[in-house]
Amino acid sequence: MAIFPNTSPKRDGAAATDSALGKDPSPNEYAFAPSGAAVAPSPAAVAPSARAVGREAKESVIASDISIEGKIQGAGNVRIAGRFTGDIAVEGDLTIEVGARVNGGVKARRVVVAGELEGNVESAQRVEVVESGSMIGDVKAGTVTVAAGARMRGMVEFGWGDSATGGKPKAESTSEAGSAA
Repeated sequence: MAIFPNTSPKRDGAAATDSALGKDPSPNEYAFAPSGAAVAPSPAAVAPSARAVGREAKESVIASDISIEGKIQGAGNVRIAGRFTGDIAVEGDLTIEVGARVNGGVKARRVVVAGELEGNVESAQRVEVVESGSMIGDVKAGTVTVAAGARMRGMVEFGWGDSATGGKPKAESTSEAGSAA
């Protein structure tokens, strides 16, 4: 199974809207002239920070109308808007959008749950469960943020130290609660 980066061109002046919102177009994004011909953005339009980030700018997307079973592994970021069943292990960020559902274990640098996640999160630097998010599973991360209105059930361990602290946790919290919004 292969997940490909989102390289689809933007249409209908979306690049202009993005720049108005402060979002820099990536080198893979193109604007379309009124005639429908693709026009590459000028080098000045691509911010130096977008070019310097390189790997960070690449994101693979599972669209909202897609359901996939399998395994995701890689170095880039992954955004899930559809359904995915299986384990996810990425060196980048994982975002589970509103309406999306993931069943399986997760290892990522940063995990944002706005949809539903049923599975354990291991070794993340940061886990965020936003207001619309729902999570069933255990979490082990450096930092955990659960927004008011989010639902979560499982054991949570956060604030683990590095080898400089002798492997002892800086802080620990265990929660076995689920709340309905």
